[in-house]
Amino acid sequence: MNRELHMSVALFPGQGAYRPGTLAGFWERGDDTVRDTYEEVDAVAKEKLGRDVSSTVFRPSPPSPAVLLASAPDTLQLAVFTTSVATHRLLADRGAQASVHLGHSLGELAALTCAGAYDLADAAAVLCERISVLREHDRSGGAMLALGCGRERAERVVALIDHPDLVLAVDNSAAQAVVSGPADAIATAAAIAAQLGINSTQLRSPHPFHNPLLAEARRQLAVRIASFRTRPLTVPVYSPILGRFYRDGDDLAELLALHLVTPVDFRTSITALHDAGAREFVETGAGRVLTALVTEALPGVHAVAPLAGRDDEAGLAKAADALRDPLSAGAVAVAQTAPVTAVVPVEAPAPSAPAPMGRTELTSQVRALYAEAMEYPDEVFTDDVLLEADLGIDSVKQTELMSRLGERFGLGAPPAGLRVADYDTFGKVVDFVAAGIAP
Repeated sequence: MNRELHMSVALFPGQGAYRPGTLAGFWERGDDTVRDTYEEVDAVAKEKLGRDVSSTVFRPSPPSPAVLLASAPDTLQLAVFTTSVATHRLLADRGAQASVHLGHSLGELAALTCAGAYDLADAAAVLCERISVLREHDRSGGAMLALGCGRERAERVVALIDHPDLVLAVDNSAAQAVVSGPADAIATAAAIAAQLGINSTQLRSPHPFHNPLLAEARRQLAVRIASFRTRPLTVPVYSPILGRFYRDGDDLAELLALHLVTPVDFRTSITALHDAGAREFVETGAGRVLTALVTEALPGVHAVAPLAGRDDEAGLAKAADALRDPLSAGAVAVAQTAPVTAVVPVEAPAPSAPAPMGRTELTSQVRALYAEAMEYPDEVFTDDVLLEADLGIDSVKQTELMSRLGERFGLGAPPAGLRVADYDTFGKVVDFVAAGIAP
């Protein structure tokens, strides 16, 4: 019996996740899911930007990422977003659904859309407004530079340059951080990195994202997208920018605009989800940028990049298997260039069945576990106390506590699609345990 709370995570990549020819086979043979997704985004993009996506990315000889960035950066952003949404839908067609969504930078819009926060047409319109606002209000000429070092060394490089507009924009892993700023400061950062023996690569980015240089664009974007209707999430979405799960009451217009000026902490986010029980990671988009970061940070996890090889159909089948059957997915070969140790689940001895107990005794045991874990007095855990709003126990910690309950009471694997948001009070958590141990 599985004694941990296993979660699968759909990773939605950001700006650089474009590979020429991705999903072209599906488009050419008229796959309904791919056709419908791209055509819906095309219609919005034509209206708002005067261009579509599919005529560029599905031409017989599609442009390279460098050419697309230089000639049509708007299309590049639309392509990244639309590919992620189409990939998610293709996996859903195959009966696969992740427990949690996690987007990286631009990928957070796709992660939210695929979790039901926006319908596709509105999400495409939000992205078009984002593109237009940046085009109108970013006069910085800035850029982004990936450094082959961790956050601490990257911050020292920034401190050496001492430019007011050069900032640490992204903490990806112990071996990669991204700085953002004006072109001259980025050039200086690259030169200093070379002197220090740090590899650096300028990113395919039309703007210096996650930088206060975009403050005016942030303000304008929040206003422009405030009217778009949002809906309750059907899947939890964790934000490496906010450092928490999105909540149904969040003002998404303000938060999506805030992304432009706020750094991304991807490294801490995947570690937090792993600590809470995430064991399968699937890159829901082109390439393997995010799964490479995951396997570097979390050796032994099962990570699949379905659209990183030559056979998109085979890659999607492997990813769907991982999402449908997470407990056995560790035995499947990982679609990465670097070798990753396969995790073969070991059948743990079945715990002894707990003696029947009344709700009072069960409540006492669950209360003791929560009080010890949180270092709170027992008496704060009343049936109606709100775990996050009243006690400050965020969703990641709640998920970890549910995992401990699973081990303590021998509950086995949780139901598919379990949402900790559905158990927002302590009483509901006790009811969950009671239902799990009932004969």
